[in-house]
Amino acid sequence: MRDRLSFLRALLITDVLIVLFTIVYGAVSVAVSFFDPSGRRQMAVARAWGRALCRISGVRIRTQGFEKITPGRQYIFTPNHLSYMDTPVMLACLPVDFRFMAKAGLFRIPFLGSHLQRAGHVPVPLEDPRASIKALAHAAKIINEKNISLLIFPEGGRSEHGVLQEFKDGAAFAAIKGGIPIVPMALCGTRDILAMHSLHVRGGTVLVRMGDLIETAGLKSQDRTAVTDRIRSQIASLLGSTQAEANV
Repeated sequence: MRDRLSFLRALLITDVLIVLFTIVYGAVSVAVSFFDPSGRRQMAVARAWGRALCRISGVRIRTQGFEKITPGRQYIFTPNHLSYMDTPVMLACLPVDFRFMAKAGLFRIPFLGSHLQRAGHVPVPLEDPRASIKALAHAAKIINEKNISLLIFPEGGRSEHGVLQEFKDGAAFAAIKGGIPIVPMALCGTRDILAMHSLHVRGGTVLVRMGDLIETAGLKSQDRTAVTDRIRSQIASLLGSTQAEANV
């Protein structure tokens, strides 16, 4: 009975507010985009949207390891991917100017695609390996030229059952190409708040943990598989420690 009431509350109140806030913040971001060639003001709006969605959904964010990053330095952040809630959580808690690397299909959606491009987010055509390599090399160039960081979900999509999937090597390739340090990150709790294929948004605590930086300066593109393995190993370890913490 309690779960049914929680679902009805989510469907009739939380989900409706999420849609309304998304429309309002989206409209503001579009208006700002015409006067914001750098995309920084649009990201400020996106951050405000992320924080608003977390508040609406009853999401509390705890962070660990954020002291490992230095303001003003560029990074490629590589969190695991569990839920649609991952995006607002990352927008709400990451204290640096960053952009998302996302599937190229999103950029082909009318209106949304052009807005994502104006904000400076980077498309990657996963279905075309050659085009993907070009996009990743371009992403590395953008990071260094525009003095921004990049966030890539190395699993390439959400994990339906919460199990860490195999990683694609695009994040490692882009990092090596630009000599950019990688920050492995572990997200824990977003799947409990909004599971895949569900509209039931539940409140709860999300733990976001940063691992140790993986420096890529001096590495070659053929090292990307080994770097990808290091990213995955760190995230698996961070998730394991998180689960152990939760069980104490």
